Amino acid sequence: MGDPQKRWRPPGHAQGVVVVQMAKNGPVEFFQQVRAETAKVTWPSRRETLITTAMVFVMVFLASIFFLVVDQVIRFGVSTLLTLGQ
Repeated sequence: MGDPQKRWRPPGHAQGVVVVQMAKNGPVEFFQQVRAETAKVTWPSRRETLITTAMVFVMVFLASIFFLVVDQVIRFGVSTLLTLGQ
C-alpha cells in the first residue's frame, strides 16, 4: 500500500506523540508525594525574604513616582493643547 509513513492515521494519533496517563493515586498517597517534593525545595532564608520584600516595595515606590510624573506631564500637555483651541 505504499509508504507506511504516509498512511492514514485517525485523529489524535500523530507520529512521535507519546500519550501519558496519570496514575490514579488516593488522596493520602498524593499528600505524601506533595510532602516529599516540598522537602526537596530549597527555601529562602528569612534574611533573603526580607531583602527581596524590601526590594519589591522600593520598586513599587519608584514605579509609582515615575507614573505620577508621566501622568502630570501628559495632563499638562493635554491641558495646554485644549487651551490653545480656545
